[in-house]
Amino acid sequence: MDGIDLAAMRTDGGNIVERGPNFFVPYEAAFRDRITRALETAKQISARDDRPGDLAALEREITRRHADAVSAFISQKLAGWERPDIVGFHGQTVLHRPHVALTVQLGDGKLLAALTGLPVAYDMRANDMMHGGQGAPLVPVYHAALARALPAPHAGQFPVVFVNIGGISNITYVPATGDPVAFDTGPGNALIDQWVSREGGIPFDADGAIASEGDVVLRVLDRYLEKPFFGKPGPKSLDRNDFTLAEAEGMELADGARTLAAVSAQAILKSVAHLPGKPKLWIVCGGGRKNPHIVRDLHEGAEAAGATAILAEDVGLDGDATEAEAWAYLAVRVLKGLPLTFPTTTGCRQPVTGGVLVRPLS
Repeated sequence: MDGIDLAAMRTDGGNIVERGPNFFVPYEAAFRDRITRALETAKQISARDDRPGDLAALEREITRRHADAVSAFISQKLAGWERPDIVGFHGQTVLHRPHVALTVQLGDGKLLAALTGLPVAYDMRANDMMHGGQGAPLVPVYHAALARALPAPHAGQFPVVFVNIGGISNITYVPATGDPVAFDTGPGNALIDQWVSREGGIPFDADGAIASEGDVVLRVLDRYLEKPFFGKPGPKSLDRNDFTLAEAEGMELADGARTLAAVSAQAILKSVAHLPGKPKLWIVCGGGRKNPHIVRDLHEGAEAAGATAILAEDVGLDGDATEAEAWAYLAVRVLKGLPLTFPTTTGCRQPVTGGVLVRPLS
């Protein structure tokens, strides 16, 4: 909920991936607060098209902001590039209930196409759910393409696991051959952000500074890790509201920040129990890679299991841009009718494509 990530690439939707510039447009605090309130309103939704309360107006505003971001990105970053062929549009998730095949992302693809004058692929999760899938995660097919193009000395170190730490964390296990395996692992930054916002009045723990003054409270860590979610095999996915601060009540600010960072890391490490084999290489992406406590815990846990954990930048990637790049990649797969998800990533009955493709009116 911090803003809009954009990234450009040239790709065939397969193994050809030429990564280009990326861009970030932050939301101001008041707009972030508006989205936070929308998460509560969204609990009233019972069908994908429902927009109770302020949600319809918020959807239009989010879409307009994305259109402005696309325009700024093209003018400021894409000099020397041809005009984009398509935009992959995720929108803002406000509800995700896979057990009832309901997922809602605020974002009007038709309006975005009209405002940008570009074709838009959007609503990429719904078709997966219609075929029995969780609707998440969708990034694994892009992770698999990246894993097969890693530079030396990391090329060929399969199995490779990509770790994406956003509000919720997810992993993609890429074997030497075959489809990727993926699932959500648990809270990423969401609980930490909620904690420091509520207890310290700031939106996030920049560079883990608050956590550096605290200690891991083991009884709280254990309470989180005993949740039934962690015992379930994949595919599985989470809504932001599936984990709360209830278990953290009563902690001091710094101890809470450090303990919740440990929750994020240990949840990822516990996920190995549900993988087909032991990873050799962990590649950490997403905003959570900027929290040194999460990264240190991951590094120590991976090392204890005979693996190596590195940052996306260590293999020439940009950990801030990976998800935006993935949506560009997925948009091309929508154009070509290629699968976005697989039984091993979301639990769908067979590999399925998805998304809605809309072109601007001429």
